[in-house]
Amino acid sequence: MPERADAGSSPSRFGRVALAAVVLLCGLTMFAGFLNKDRCTGPEFDQWGRSAPDYERRNKAEVCYSDIQHLWIGRDIDRHVFPYVNGSINSKGVLVGGVVEYPVLTGLTIWAGAILADNDAAFLLFSALLMAPFGLVTGWLLGKLSRWRALIWALGPPVVLYAFHNWDLPVVLCAVAAVYVVHRGWGRRERPLVDRAVVASVLLGLGFAFKIYPAIFVLPLCLYVLTGGPGGRSLPRGVRYDLAGAVKVALAAVVTVVLVNLPFAVAGPEGWKASFAFQGLRRVDITTNSIWFWSMRPFMPDDVMQSLVAVLSPIGILLSFGLACRIGWRRYLSEGSYPWVPVSAAMLCGFLLLHKVHSPQYTLWLVPMFVLLRVDWGWVAAYFVADFAMGVGIFRWFYAIEFGEPSGIYDGFAAQAVVIGVWGRAALLVALFFVFLRSEVTFTDRTPTRRRPAPTTSA
Repeated sequence: MPERADAGSSPSRFGRVALAAVVLLCGLTMFAGFLNKDRCTGPEFDQWGRSAPDYERRNKAEVCYSDIQHLWIGRDIDRHVFPYVNGSINSKGVLVGGVVEYPVLTGLTIWAGAILADNDAAFLLFSALLMAPFGLVTGWLLGKLSRWRALIWALGPPVVLYAFHNWDLPVVLCAVAAVYVVHRGWGRRERPLVDRAVVASVLLGLGFAFKIYPAIFVLPLCLYVLTGGPGGRSLPRGVRYDLAGAVKVALAAVVTVVLVNLPFAVAGPEGWKASFAFQGLRRVDITTNSIWFWSMRPFMPDDVMQSLVAVLSPIGILLSFGLACRIGWRRYLSEGSYPWVPVSAAMLCGFLLLHKVHSPQYTLWLVPMFVLLRVDWGWVAAYFVADFAMGVGIFRWFYAIEFGEPSGIYDGFAAQAVVIGVWGRAALLVALFFVFLRSEVTFTDRTPTRRRPAPTTSA
Protein backbone atom coordinates (compact mmCIF):
# COMPACT_ATOMS: atom_id res chain seq x y z
CA MET A 1 0.00 0.00 0.00
CA PRO A 2 1.22 3.60 -0.44
CA GLU A 3 3.46 4.81 2.34
CA ARG A 4 2.06 7.57 4.52
CA ALA A 5 3.54 10.45 6.42
CA ASP A 6 2.73 11.05 10.06
CA ALA A 7 -0.85 12.04 10.62
CA GLY A 8 -1.35 15.75 10.49
CA SER A 9 2.08 16.52 9.06
CA SER A 10 2.69 18.44 5.86
CA PRO A 11 5.70 19.93 4.09
CA SER A 12 4.49 23.46 4.87
CA ARG A 13 4.70 22.70 8.58
CA PHE A 14 8.25 21.38 8.46
CA GLY A 15 10.54 23.57 6.43
CA ARG A 16 14.23 24.42 6.45
CA VAL A 17 14.08 26.22 9.78
CA ALA A 18 12.47 23.22 11.45
CA LEU A 19 15.03 20.90 9.88
CA ALA A 20 17.85 23.16 11.05
CA ALA A 21 16.36 23.08 14.55
CA VAL A 22 16.39 19.28 14.57
CA VAL A 23 20.04 19.22 13.50
CA LEU A 24 20.98 21.89 16.05
CA LEU A 25 19.25 19.99 18.86
CA CYS A 26 20.99 16.83 17.74
CA GLY A 27 24.32 18.65 17.95
CA LEU A 28 23.56 19.88 21.46
CA THR A 29 22.58 16.37 22.56
CA MET A 30 25.79 14.93 21.16
CA PHE A 31 27.77 17.67 22.89
CA ALA A 32 26.14 16.65 26.17
CA GLY A 33 27.14 13.09 25.35
CA PHE A 34 30.74 14.14 24.82
CA LEU A 35 30.83 16.06 28.10
CA ASN A 36 29.48 12.98 29.86
CA LYS A 37 32.31 10.81 28.55
CA ASP A 38 34.92 13.54 28.96
CA ARG A 39 34.36 13.46 32.73
CA CYS A 40 36.56 10.35 32.76
CA THR A 41 39.57 12.05 31.15
CA GLY A 42 42.55 13.67 32.88
CA PRO A 43 43.39 15.72 34.80
CA GLU A 44 46.73 13.89 34.73
CA PHE A 45 48.14 11.30 32.32
CA ASP A 46 50.62 8.51 32.90
CA GLN A 47 53.50 7.56 30.61
CA TRP A 48 51.13 5.73 28.25
CA GLY A 49 48.71 8.64 27.96
CA ARG A 50 46.15 7.00 30.22
CA SER A 51 44.02 9.34 32.35
CA ALA A 52 44.94 9.47 36.02
CA PRO A 53 44.43 9.15 38.88
CA ASP A 54 42.09 6.20 39.49
CA TYR A 55 40.91 5.79 35.90
CA GLU A 56 39.47 2.29 36.42
CA ARG A 57 37.56 3.35 39.52
CA ARG A 58 36.22 6.59 38.04
CA ASN A 59 34.94 5.22 34.75
CA LYS A 60 32.64 2.81 36.59
CA ALA A 61 31.76 4.77 39.72
CA GLU A 62 30.95 7.95 37.77
CA VAL A 63 29.36 6.09 34.81
CA CYS A 64 31.51 7.86 32.23
CA TYR A 65 33.17 4.82 30.65
CA SER A 66 33.64 4.72 26.88
CA ASP A 67 35.25 2.07 24.69
CA ILE A 68 36.91 4.89 22.76
CA GLN A 69 38.91 6.10 25.72
CA HIS A 70 39.47 2.62 27.13
CA LEU A 71 40.89 1.11 23.93
CA TRP A 72 43.53 3.83 23.66
CA ILE A 73 45.69 1.24 25.42
CA GLY A 74 45.86 -2.41 24.36
CA ARG A 75 45.28 -2.29 20.58
CA ASP A 76 48.38 -0.30 19.53
CA ILE A 77 46.12 2.67 18.89
CA ASP A 78 48.36 4.81 21.10
CA ARG A 79 51.31 3.77 18.92
CA HIS A 80 49.50 4.90 15.75
CA VAL A 81 49.89 1.50 14.11
CA PHE A 82 47.93 1.22 10.86
CA PRO A 83 45.24 -1.39 11.47
CA TYR A 84 45.19 -5.00 10.29
CA VAL A 85 48.03 -5.15 7.76
CA ASN A 86 50.79 -6.23 10.18
CA GLY A 87 48.66 -7.81 12.88
CA SER A 88 47.29 -11.14 14.01
CA ILE A 89 45.62 -12.91 16.91
CA ASN A 90 47.89 -14.90 19.18
CA SER A 91 47.37 -18.30 20.76
CA LYS A 92 45.71 -16.68 23.78
CA GLY A 93 43.14 -14.90 21.63
CA VAL A 94 44.78 -11.48 22.08
CA LEU A 95 44.86 -9.06 19.15
CA VAL A 96 48.34 -7.78 18.32
CA GLY A 97 50.04 -5.65 15.69
CA GLY A 98 47.35 -3.01 15.31
CA VAL A 99 44.33 -5.29 14.85
CA VAL A 100 41.06 -4.07 16.34
CA GLU A 101 37.97 -6.20 16.86
CA TYR A 102 35.84 -4.33 14.34
CA PRO A 103 35.37 -4.38 10.56
CA VAL A 104 37.82 -2.44 8.43
CA LEU A 105 36.06 0.91 8.05
CA THR A 106 35.67 1.20 11.80
CA GLY A 107 39.34 0.28 12.11
CA LEU A 108 40.22 3.14 9.77
CA THR A 109 38.00 5.50 11.76
CA ILE A 110 39.78 4.51 14.97
CA TRP A 111 43.19 5.01 13.38
CA ALA A 112 42.20 8.40 11.95
CA GLY A 113 40.91 9.60 15.32
CA ALA A 114 44.24 8.76 16.94
CA ILE A 115 46.56 10.42 14.41
CA LEU A 116 46.91 13.69 16.33
CA ALA A 117 46.34 12.27 19.81
CA ASP A 118 48.97 11.59 22.46
CA ASN A 119 46.64 10.61 25.32
CA ASP A 120 43.20 9.08 25.81
CA ALA A 121 41.51 12.47 26.31
CA ALA A 122 42.74 13.77 22.96
CA PHE A 123 41.76 10.50 21.33
CA LEU A 124 38.24 10.82 22.69
CA LEU A 125 38.03 14.44 21.51
CA PHE A 126 39.33 13.81 18.00
CA SER A 127 37.17 10.70 17.63
CA ALA A 128 34.10 12.70 18.70
CA LEU A 129 34.92 15.46 16.21
CA LEU A 130 35.38 12.87 13.48
CA MET A 131 32.09 11.09 14.19
CA ALA A 132 29.85 14.05 15.08
CA PRO A 133 29.07 14.86 11.41
CA PHE A 134 27.71 11.33 10.97
CA GLY A 135 25.29 11.87 13.85
CA LEU A 136 24.24 15.28 12.52
CA VAL A 137 23.62 13.97 9.01
CA THR A 138 21.60 11.11 10.50
CA GLY A 139 19.42 13.68 12.26
CA TRP A 140 19.11 15.68 9.04
CA LEU A 141 18.04 12.65 6.98
CA LEU A 142 15.57 11.52 9.63
CA GLY A 143 14.13 15.04 9.70
CA LYS A 144 13.79 15.03 5.92
CA LEU A 145 11.99 11.69 6.08
CA SER A 146 9.90 11.84 9.24
CA ARG A 147 9.87 15.52 10.22
CA TRP A 148 9.42 16.23 13.94
CA ARG A 149 9.53 12.57 14.82
CA ALA A 150 13.28 12.87 14.21
CA LEU A 151 13.47 14.44 17.67
CA ILE A 152 13.40 10.88 19.02
CA TRP A 153 16.92 10.67 17.63
CA ALA A 154 17.97 14.27 18.19
CA LEU A 155 16.93 14.46 21.84
CA GLY A 156 16.93 10.81 22.83
CA PRO A 157 18.82 9.71 25.96
CA PRO A 158 20.68 7.01 23.97
CA VAL A 159 22.54 9.71 22.02
CA VAL A 160 23.75 11.22 25.31
CA LEU A 161 24.74 7.82 26.68
CA TYR A 162 26.27 6.23 23.60
CA ALA A 163 27.10 8.69 20.80
CA PHE A 164 30.74 8.53 21.84
CA HIS A 165 30.71 5.25 23.74
CA ASN A 166 31.96 3.35 20.70
CA TRP A 167 32.23 3.96 16.96
CA ASP A 168 28.56 3.50 15.98
CA LEU A 169 27.47 6.81 14.46
CA PRO A 170 28.92 6.04 10.99
CA VAL A 171 27.12 2.72 10.72
CA VAL A 172 23.80 4.23 11.85
CA LEU A 173 24.15 6.84 9.11
CA CYS A 174 24.69 4.12 6.50
CA ALA A 175 21.46 2.38 7.51
CA VAL A 176 19.39 5.58 7.59
CA ALA A 177 20.89 6.86 4.33
CA ALA A 178 19.91 3.60 2.64
CA VAL A 179 16.26 4.14 3.60
CA TYR A 180 16.45 7.74 2.43
CA VAL A 181 17.92 6.83 -0.97
CA VAL A 182 15.30 4.15 -1.62
CA HIS A 183 12.37 6.48 -0.91
CA ARG A 184 13.68 9.93 -1.83
CA GLY A 185 16.48 9.24 -4.29
CA TRP A 186 19.05 11.96 -4.88
CA GLY A 187 19.26 15.02 -7.08
CA ARG A 188 16.24 16.38 -8.92
CA ARG A 189 15.76 13.60 -11.43
CA GLU A 190 13.36 10.79 -10.67
CA ARG A 191 15.21 7.47 -10.77
CA PRO A 192 13.95 3.91 -11.16
CA LEU A 193 13.46 1.85 -8.02
CA VAL A 194 16.19 -0.62 -8.95
CA ASP A 195 18.75 2.19 -9.34
CA ARG A 196 17.81 3.66 -5.97
CA ALA A 197 17.87 0.24 -4.32
CA VAL A 198 21.29 -0.58 -5.78
CA VAL A 199 22.75 2.61 -4.30
CA ALA A 200 21.04 1.82 -1.00
CA SER A 201 22.54 -1.65 -1.10
CA VAL A 202 25.98 -0.12 -1.58
CA LEU A 203 25.35 1.96 1.55
CA LEU A 204 24.30 -1.16 3.45
CA GLY A 205 27.46 -2.87 2.26
CA LEU A 206 29.49 0.04 3.57
CA GLY A 207 27.57 -0.31 6.82
CA PHE A 208 28.68 -3.94 6.99
CA ALA A 209 32.27 -2.71 6.73
CA PHE A 210 31.63 -0.51 9.78
CA LYS A 211 29.61 -2.75 12.12
CA ILE A 212 28.01 -5.69 10.22
CA TYR A 213 24.33 -5.20 11.10
CA PRO A 214 23.12 -3.15 8.07
CA ALA A 215 23.84 -6.17 5.89
CA ILE A 216 20.77 -7.90 7.30
CA PHE A 217 18.59 -5.22 5.68
CA VAL A 218 19.70 -6.28 2.18
CA LEU A 219 17.35 -9.27 2.17
CA PRO A 220 14.12 -7.32 2.81
CA LEU A 221 15.32 -4.66 0.36
CA CYS A 222 15.72 -7.37 -2.28
CA LEU A 223 12.19 -8.59 -1.56
CA TYR A 224 10.94 -5.01 -1.88
CA VAL A 225 12.51 -4.73 -5.33
CA LEU A 226 11.43 -8.26 -6.28
CA THR A 227 7.79 -7.26 -5.69
CA GLY A 228 8.04 -3.93 -7.48
CA GLY A 229 8.03 -1.49 -4.58
CA PRO A 230 4.88 0.38 -3.52
CA GLY A 231 1.86 -1.32 -5.04
CA GLY A 232 4.10 -3.22 -7.47
CA ARG A 233 4.26 -0.10 -9.67
CA SER A 234 7.96 -0.52 -10.45
CA LEU A 235 7.70 -4.03 -11.89
CA PRO A 236 8.86 -4.36 -15.51
CA ARG A 237 5.97 -4.74 -17.91
CA GLY A 238 4.68 -8.26 -18.23
CA VAL A 239 6.47 -9.83 -15.22
CA ARG A 240 5.16 -10.83 -11.83
CA TYR A 241 8.45 -10.50 -9.96
CA ASP A 242 11.55 -8.47 -10.78
CA LEU A 243 14.11 -11.20 -10.15
CA ALA A 244 16.83 -9.43 -12.15
CA GLY A 245 16.42 -6.26 -10.10
CA ALA A 246 16.57 -8.16 -6.82
CA VAL A 247 19.76 -9.92 -7.92
CA LYS A 248 21.35 -6.58 -8.84
CA VAL A 249 20.57 -5.25 -5.38
CA ALA A 250 22.09 -8.29 -3.67
CA LEU A 251 25.20 -8.18 -5.87
CA ALA A 252 25.70 -4.48 -5.14
CA ALA A 253 26.07 -5.23 -1.43
CA VAL A 254 28.33 -8.23 -2.01
CA VAL A 255 30.61 -6.36 -4.41
CA THR A 256 30.82 -3.39 -2.03
CA VAL A 257 31.83 -5.59 0.89
CA VAL A 258 34.43 -7.38 -1.22
CA LEU A 259 35.94 -4.19 -2.62
CA VAL A 260 36.22 -2.54 0.78
CA ASN A 261 37.73 -5.58 2.46
CA LEU A 262 39.95 -6.82 -0.38
CA PRO A 263 42.86 -4.39 0.11
CA PHE A 264 43.17 -5.40 3.77
CA ALA A 265 42.72 -9.10 3.02
CA VAL A 266 45.52 -8.92 0.47
CA ALA A 267 47.89 -6.63 2.37
CA GLY A 268 47.52 -8.38 5.72
CA PRO A 269 45.41 -11.54 5.56
CA GLU A 270 46.27 -12.65 9.10
CA GLY A 271 45.39 -9.29 10.60
CA TRP A 272 42.22 -9.01 8.54
CA LYS A 273 41.02 -12.46 9.60
CA ALA A 274 41.99 -11.79 13.21
CA SER A 275 39.19 -9.27 13.75
CA PHE A 276 36.59 -11.84 12.74
CA ALA A 277 38.32 -14.61 14.69
CA PHE A 278 38.28 -12.46 17.82
CA GLN A 279 34.52 -12.03 17.64
CA GLY A 280 34.03 -15.71 16.94
CA LEU A 281 36.10 -16.64 19.98
CA ARG A 282 34.41 -14.16 22.29
CA ARG A 283 32.86 -15.94 25.22
CA VAL A 284 29.48 -15.28 26.75
CA ASP A 285 30.25 -13.74 30.12
CA ILE A 286 29.22 -10.99 32.51
CA THR A 287 30.38 -8.31 30.06
CA THR A 288 28.25 -9.40 27.11
CA ASN A 289 24.91 -8.32 28.64
CA SER A 290 22.97 -10.90 26.63
CA ILE A 291 20.06 -13.09 27.66
CA TRP A 292 22.21 -16.17 27.17
CA PHE A 293 24.47 -15.47 30.14
CA TRP A 294 21.63 -14.49 32.43
CA SER A 295 19.36 -17.37 31.50
CA MET A 296 21.88 -20.22 31.27
CA ARG A 297 24.92 -19.52 33.43
CA PRO A 298 23.22 -20.19 36.82
CA PHE A 299 22.12 -23.66 35.70
CA MET A 300 25.09 -25.22 33.87
CA PRO A 301 28.88 -25.31 33.69
CA ASP A 302 30.52 -22.57 31.68
CA ASP A 303 31.91 -24.83 28.95
CA VAL A 304 28.47 -26.37 28.35
CA MET A 305 26.91 -22.91 28.11
CA GLN A 306 29.53 -21.73 25.62
CA SER A 307 28.96 -24.76 23.39
CA LEU A 308 25.19 -24.38 23.46
CA VAL A 309 25.22 -20.65 22.76
CA ALA A 310 27.58 -21.18 19.82
CA VAL A 311 24.79 -23.23 18.20
CA LEU A 312 21.58 -21.73 19.57
CA SER A 313 22.43 -18.07 18.98
CA PRO A 314 23.04 -18.19 15.20
CA ILE A 315 20.18 -20.62 14.64
CA GLY A 316 17.82 -18.41 16.65
CA ILE A 317 18.90 -15.31 14.76
CA LEU A 318 18.37 -16.97 11.38
CA LEU A 319 14.96 -18.26 12.42
CA SER A 320 13.94 -14.77 13.56
CA PHE A 321 15.04 -13.40 10.19
CA GLY A 322 13.00 -16.02 8.37
CA LEU A 323 9.93 -15.33 10.51
CA ALA A 324 10.18 -11.58 9.91
CA CYS A 325 10.48 -12.03 6.15
CA ARG A 326 7.62 -14.52 6.14
CA ILE A 327 5.27 -12.21 8.04
CA GLY A 328 6.34 -9.39 5.76
CA TRP A 329 5.45 -11.52 2.74
CA ARG A 330 1.98 -12.19 4.14
CA ARG A 331 1.53 -8.47 4.56
CA TYR A 332 2.61 -7.97 0.94
CA LEU A 333 0.01 -10.46 -0.23
CA SER A 334 -2.74 -8.56 1.58
CA GLU A 335 -1.57 -4.98 0.91
CA GLY A 336 0.36 -5.14 -2.35
CA SER A 337 3.64 -3.65 -1.04
CA TYR A 338 6.45 -5.49 0.70
CA PRO A 339 7.14 -3.70 4.04
CA TRP A 340 10.92 -3.74 3.84
CA VAL A 341 11.55 -1.17 6.58
CA PRO A 342 9.24 -2.85 9.13
CA VAL A 343 10.79 -6.22 8.29
CA SER A 344 14.29 -4.75 8.66
CA ALA A 345 13.36 -3.36 12.08
CA ALA A 346 11.99 -6.73 13.20
CA MET A 347 15.13 -8.50 11.99
CA LEU A 348 17.21 -6.04 13.98
CA CYS A 349 15.15 -6.88 17.09
CA GLY A 350 15.83 -10.58 16.51
CA PHE A 351 19.54 -9.92 16.16
CA LEU A 352 19.75 -7.75 19.27
CA LEU A 353 17.77 -10.26 21.32
CA LEU A 354 19.57 -13.43 20.28
CA HIS A 355 23.15 -12.42 19.55
CA LYS A 356 25.62 -13.56 22.18
CA VAL A 357 26.77 -9.96 22.74
CA HIS A 358 24.47 -7.01 23.45
CA SER A 359 26.69 -4.01 24.05
CA PRO A 360 24.92 -0.94 25.50
CA GLN A 361 25.54 1.26 22.45
CA TYR A 362 23.59 -1.11 20.19
CA THR A 363 20.54 0.91 21.22
CA LEU A 364 21.71 3.54 18.75
CA TRP A 365 21.00 1.03 15.97
CA LEU A 366 17.36 0.73 17.04
CA VAL A 367 16.52 4.39 17.67
CA PRO A 368 16.08 5.32 13.95
CA MET A 369 13.45 2.58 13.68
CA PHE A 370 11.39 4.41 16.30
CA VAL A 371 11.58 7.43 14.00
CA LEU A 372 10.91 5.70 10.69
CA LEU A 373 8.01 3.55 11.91
CA ARG A 374 4.79 4.72 13.50
CA VAL A 375 4.88 3.02 16.89
CA ASP A 376 3.16 4.32 19.99
CA TRP A 377 5.24 6.60 22.17
CA GLY A 378 4.79 4.20 25.06
CA TRP A 379 7.03 1.65 23.36
CA VAL A 380 9.72 4.27 22.82
CA ALA A 381 9.56 5.47 26.42
CA ALA A 382 9.59 1.93 27.82
CA TYR A 383 12.64 0.95 25.79
CA PHE A 384 14.50 4.10 26.77
CA VAL A 385 13.75 3.43 30.46
CA ALA A 386 14.99 -0.18 30.27
CA ASP A 387 18.02 0.93 28.31
CA PHE A 388 18.82 3.70 30.80
CA ALA A 389 18.61 1.21 33.66
CA MET A 390 21.07 -1.01 31.82
CA GLY A 391 23.38 1.75 30.64
CA VAL A 392 23.80 3.18 34.13
CA GLY A 393 23.34 0.08 36.26
CA ILE A 394 25.90 -2.09 34.49
CA PHE A 395 28.83 0.22 35.27
CA ARG A 396 27.77 0.82 38.85
CA TRP A 397 27.46 -2.94 39.25
CA PHE A 398 30.89 -3.53 37.72
CA TYR A 399 32.25 -0.95 40.18
CA ALA A 400 30.72 -2.77 43.12
CA ILE A 401 32.12 -6.12 41.97
CA GLU A 402 35.61 -4.87 41.13
CA PHE A 403 36.14 -2.74 44.21
CA GLY A 404 34.63 -5.01 46.84
CA GLU A 405 31.33 -3.23 47.43
CA PRO A 406 28.14 -5.23 48.13
CA SER A 407 26.94 -6.39 44.70
CA GLY A 408 24.11 -8.85 45.34
CA ILE A 409 20.61 -8.37 44.04
CA TYR A 410 19.45 -7.29 47.52
CA ASP A 411 22.47 -5.08 48.22
CA GLY A 412 21.55 -2.08 46.12
CA PHE A 413 19.91 -0.75 43.00
CA ALA A 414 22.86 -1.36 40.66
CA ALA A 415 22.33 -5.11 40.36
CA GLN A 416 18.56 -4.64 40.24
CA ALA A 417 18.92 -2.08 37.44
CA VAL A 418 20.96 -4.57 35.42
CA VAL A 419 18.26 -7.21 35.83
CA ILE A 420 15.62 -4.67 34.77
CA GLY A 421 17.78 -3.70 31.82
CA VAL A 422 18.52 -7.22 30.60
CA TRP A 423 15.04 -8.69 30.93
CA GLY A 424 13.07 -5.50 30.33
CA ARG A 425 14.99 -4.90 27.14
CA ALA A 426 14.57 -8.55 26.10
CA ALA A 427 10.81 -8.51 26.65
CA LEU A 428 10.48 -5.27 24.72
CA LEU A 429 12.52 -6.62 21.81
CA VAL A 430 10.16 -9.60 21.56
CA ALA A 431 7.13 -7.31 21.59
CA LEU A 432 8.68 -4.79 19.20
CA PHE A 433 9.48 -7.58 16.75
CA PHE A 434 5.75 -7.93 16.12
CA VAL A 435 4.85 -4.27 16.69
CA PHE A 436 7.30 -3.19 14.00
CA LEU A 437 5.93 -5.76 11.55
CA ARG A 438 2.44 -4.27 11.91
CA SER A 439 3.58 -0.64 11.71
CA GLU A 440 3.37 1.85 8.89
CA VAL A 441 6.30 4.01 7.92
CA THR A 442 6.29 7.70 8.89
CA PHE A 443 7.47 9.04 5.54
CA THR A 444 6.31 9.28 1.95
CA ASP A 445 8.08 8.51 -1.29
CA ARG A 446 9.15 11.48 -3.36
CA THR A 447 6.53 10.68 -5.97
CA PRO A 448 3.33 9.06 -4.64
CA THR A 449 2.39 5.94 -6.56
CA ARG A 450 -1.01 4.50 -7.26
CA ARG A 451 -1.81 1.21 -5.67
CA ARG A 452 -1.51 -1.91 -7.78
CA PRO A 453 -4.02 -4.67 -7.00
CA ALA A 454 -2.64 -7.12 -4.45
CA PRO A 455 -1.72 -10.61 -5.64
CA THR A 456 -4.55 -13.10 -5.30
CA THR A 457 -2.49 -16.24 -4.84
CA SER A 458 -1.71 -17.52 -1.38
CA ALA A 459 1.79 -17.88 0.04
